Amino acid sequence: MNRTPKGEHPPTTRYTVPMTRIAILVASDMGAAGQRADVSGEIIATRCREAGHDILQHAMLPDDRARIAFLLAQWCDEGTADIVITTGGTGLTPRDLTPEATRDIAERDVPGIPLLLATEGLKKTPFAILSRGIAVTRANTLVINLPGNPKAVNEGLDALLPLFDHIGQLLGGSMEHRTDADTGHALRAKPGDTA
Repeated sequence: MNRTPKGEHPPTTRYTVPMTRIAILVASDMGAAGQRADVSGEIIATRCREAGHDILQHAMLPDDRARIAFLLAQWCDEGTADIVITTGGTGLTPRDLTPEATRDIAERDVPGIPLLLATEGLKKTPFAILSRGIAVTRANTLVINLPGNPKAVNEGLDALLPLFDHIGQLLGGSMEHRTDADTGHALRAKPGDTA
């Protein structure tokens, strides 16, 4: 079995399809006040670029539900990115409002992504279950909430980055799902079944 040494991340795959357009929103009162460096946002930017994706926006806001929701809606409605990744504001404190701001602008839920993040995170720490991040779509953009902790961001990206090319293709309209007849995935009746 090929394993990555503890503390290191698996090699980044460079995709051969057109790059996925990424926007990053950091939610941090201290960061927005200039009292904390944007470590998690920079991790997202670096790892996405290394994977061949294009970072089109990178912003930081305080933990303000209305301001976060406004910027997320603007980026989605303007088609700024295929994927918006937020970091920060997903915990249990009263100022952790990123999931609520994301829900405010949501059109559709994507429940499998938080499930993936929790499942993978629980392999590392029981505290992963305390993140309240969600994933939603609005227009042709997917919004994913990651925690603010740099280690959790790296672990989340380990799970998410392999999906980004496919997500970009789906949301960018360059891929269509075929019918069951085309793919052979149609449910087939068993002998003796009646309609």
